[in-house]
Amino acid sequence: MRDVIDRLEGWWKNDQPVALATVVGTWRSSPRQAGASMLVGPGGEAVGSVSGGCVEGAVYELGEQVLAEDRPVLQRYGVSDDDAFSIGLTCGGILDVFVEKVTPQTYEQFGRIADAVRDEDPVAVATIVTGPAERLGRRLVVWPDRTEGGFGSDRIDDAVRDDARGLLDAGRNSLLTYGVNGERRGEGLTVFVESFAPPPRMIVFGAIDFAAAVAKMGSFLGFRVTVCDARPVFATATRFPGANEVVVEWPHRYLQAEADAGRIDGRTALCVLTHDPKFDVPLLEVALRLPEVGYIGAMGSRRTHDDRLARLKEQGVTDTELAKMSSPIGLDLGARTPEETAVSIAAELIAHHWGGAGVRLAERDGPIHAGSA
Repeated sequence: MRDVIDRLEGWWKNDQPVALATVVGTWRSSPRQAGASMLVGPGGEAVGSVSGGCVEGAVYELGEQVLAEDRPVLQRYGVSDDDAFSIGLTCGGILDVFVEKVTPQTYEQFGRIADAVRDEDPVAVATIVTGPAERLGRRLVVWPDRTEGGFGSDRIDDAVRDDARGLLDAGRNSLLTYGVNGERRGEGLTVFVESFAPPPRMIVFGAIDFAAAVAKMGSFLGFRVTVCDARPVFATATRFPGANEVVVEWPHRYLQAEADAGRIDGRTALCVLTHDPKFDVPLLEVALRLPEVGYIGAMGSRRTHDDRLARLKEQGVTDTELAKMSSPIGLDLGARTPEETAVSIAAELIAHHWGGAGVRLAERDGPIHAGSA
């Protein structure tokens, strides 16, 4: 819903009914992930996408039906047949789409959810998508310190609240199954939890021309980007318009302070671009010993890399800790310019996150997406 939330909020504030279609489950090579959304607006306008074009027409018609009948629907879309005009996913995937009518009356908490997303306050929305007809579309909104709404049973509310907070901490969306009375090992009730966690962080160390390109690419990928360098003459906001903030501080001190404050987690990407041992070695000592971090990459030539490894080992960094570091940073794309190098680093981040092999798809057999059956 994040990608359509501004348009939805405008119609919601004006009390104009909207059909909200949300991908709640995917299997095999589906084109969009759970949480992707599409709106059918009050004037018939379509906003957003659930499949990259494969089934949008069918979802649009279903949205109009839901608006007319005022009844939520869960619809599964699978592979299309040989008929070029059939409705389905030509990629061979399967996705479940939940379509519901949204008004201030049916979604009273939406304004507070939109505010939380805008302010980067973590919030999760749990919605019943299969179960008894009278419960379909009911939702529980979960903040770290409170909840709103509910499913009509304290047992169900308590179970979903705890699970939703776990998903919110991890920044993940998921389908959860319970018994109709909230039994954790039961069946009969399926709840989709959509987490609106703050954007993951990318911290770029080294105020150089490559850093400007990496910061811009990081922002494009959805990271909240910080550029850090100890040299105030180089670390200026005007040099890094793609960054959310520019910090003047010794990199290792800044990273340690952020870790101590709990602002480094398993989604954080650290890009060390200084390739200067007086900055790199103390910084990487801290980074490689963090209990949780998503990605650590360090720029430099093969010679710089070997020298860096030797210096880190002298400081007592273990082989296990060193294995957390990707150096030289990026995938082998033959990159030369700062912009090309930023694409190389972005490609490695994506492959690291999704388990991709980083090779040409034309040279591979089998599913395109890692983990697809």
